[in-house]
Amino acid sequence: MPRFTHALIRRPGRTMTQGLTTAQEGPPDYELALQQHRHYEQVLRDCGLQLTVLPALEEFPDSCFVEDPAVVTPEFALITRPGAPSRRAETGPMAEALRSTHSLLLEMTGPGYLDGGDVMMVDRHFFIGLSERTDRDGVREFEKRVSPFGYTVSALEISGMLHLKTGAAYLEDNILLLHASLMDLDVFTEFVKVPVAEGEDYAANALRINDHVLLPADCSVTAGRLRDIGLTVLELPMSEYRKLDGGLSCLSLRF
Repeated sequence: MPRFTHALIRRPGRTMTQGLTTAQEGPPDYELALQQHRHYEQVLRDCGLQLTVLPALEEFPDSCFVEDPAVVTPEFALITRPGAPSRRAETGPMAEALRSTHSLLLEMTGPGYLDGGDVMMVDRHFFIGLSERTDRDGVREFEKRVSPFGYTVSALEISGMLHLKTGAAYLEDNILLLHASLMDLDVFTEFVKVPVAEGEDYAANALRINDHVLLPADCSVTAGRLRDIGLTVLELPMSEYRKLDGGLSCLSLRF
């Protein structure tokens, strides 16, 4: 299993209360969100990662969700073209930040669009969700950019969720944590599939960091299923990011 040594994160700004959302759970509490973000930072450090912590960008309410404007691999970082027009200008600051950590930077130019939250990397293959934030033109351009490095790509039709990784998490060792709506997809037949417990849909956005799986708090049944197959689970409070359709993977780029 590949091990992460670094992560890039960006602190939330006060304008996060104006961020995009479909959750209908009300605006986040900024002070509590900042407290939860600092806890997330410490957990990443405790998992052995060296962090690059970027300052808040108040002009971009959603910019703490650094996973969407970029995809990182051992060979390169790729700047995406986010599906939400209000987020496209985030790519400039993200490119600037990644130039200090990656010697090779690729950039999508359109006309298609793609969010990193729809991109699930499994070894040398990318599963990409076709969502409101990622279209087929975006997938085609992404594939064109990554295929010279030996990566393959497949696109999946998804519905009822913002991003593919809203409903699926690859936990290494051939293990997938999946929302019920994705359990029967033929492309996942060869995986060990762990279903998210009923009523715990938010748990599907989990994150494997080396020897630990990070999971949202209050998802105890799903946490138990992961522990039953031998995984070490850390549960983190994520209530304020849930209000913005965000989760554990959204808040960092790991490499």
